[in-house]
Amino acid sequence: MAAWRRAIELSLTDMDLERLKSITQSRTEPAGRVERARILLGYWKDPSFYAVSQALGLHHQTVQRCVERAAAEGAMAALDDRPHPGKEPAITMEAKAWLTDLACRKAKEFGYPHELWTTRLLARHARERGPAEGHVCLATLAQGTVCKILDQEEVKPHKVRYYLERRDPAFAEKMAEVLCVYRKVRLLKKDALANTTPGEAVAVISYDEKPGIQAIATTAPDLPPTPGVHPTFARDHEYKRHGTVTLLAGIDLVTGKVHALVKDRHRSRAFIDFLKLLDAAYPADTAIHLILDNHSAHISRETQVWLAEQPADRFRFTFTPKHGSWLNLIEGFFSKLARSVLRHIRVSSKQELKDRLMAAIDYFNKDPVVHTWTHKLDRAA
Repeated sequence: MAAWRRAIELSLTDMDLERLKSITQSRTEPAGRVERARILLGYWKDPSFYAVSQALGLHHQTVQRCVERAAAEGAMAALDDRPHPGKEPAITMEAKAWLTDLACRKAKEFGYPHELWTTRLLARHARERGPAEGHVCLATLAQGTVCKILDQEEVKPHKVRYYLERRDPAFAEKMAEVLCVYRKVRLLKKDALANTTPGEAVAVISYDEKPGIQAIATTAPDLPPTPGVHPTFARDHEYKRHGTVTLLAGIDLVTGKVHALVKDRHRSRAFIDFLKLLDAAYPADTAIHLILDNHSAHISRETQVWLAEQPADRFRFTFTPKHGSWLNLIEGFFSKLARSVLRHIRVSSKQELKDRLMAAIDYFNKDPVVHTWTHKLDRAA
């Protein structure tokens, strides 16, 4: 004969009752918590396992286990599942470490033609080589499992993120020199606004080249937009190349005027032609101070010979550090030119491209924009 099931004394506070009622009415709580909350409220009203089980459509043993746990651990604790021990992991920690170390090396190191791993290739390699390395659990490794393991370790061997190594040991010193020039420009601008004659006549030019500007022609006419039919210009996919040109440009950082030349090639003689252009643009007693990079044309023997023939202190160069072109304000002008004039440009010849580039320079010089550098300017030595 089965033993008589005695009623268990269940004590619930007013706060417990309010929270249990709230859970039973919730639409976002997990179904298991809602069910156990109803069991405890039902047992609170009628302390009978059988009566509660009949009312809720459950087995009486389910009601009894829930009530016994609530009496021992508290009503709120009885609503959640007990932690389960879980299944023993099929892949050992040692195998995961071996796989992660493998992912941190390049695929080409293991005889593959691939530069980097793909998750599919990595999974196949682990299945083939893992057991021989003592990781038998990797014999059936799936690609999805590889992805999960690498995600846990935050390793993405199939991706490349680029960085720029600082190769100039004198980067800070050269940057300080450039910033000192910009600080001098700020003083020149203040003198210009105050109509004060500076102690020395100086023109500061931010200079660089934009090589490889392509002269591309269309093979069929562009079709204009048609309201309600075609919202954009239509252009044939085929095109014809006419070669490339190089734009040599410098901005006067006080006036904003752009000095420019367009050449077929970027050589020392082209740079000398630009210096001659500056020489003709400023009075003989004005010192021309250029901020430029370390391109070979700027420091070549041909350039040095030409500079030696000029009056003393006529030209002075301040070089940006290697990989420090962002310090040169002319880069902002080139970006503006690329986004406005060169964007989607099509020409019939190289000469047309040259003419349109010089026309763009004339257009910008009608309303010059004075470029100003402010970042870390006060830190300049």
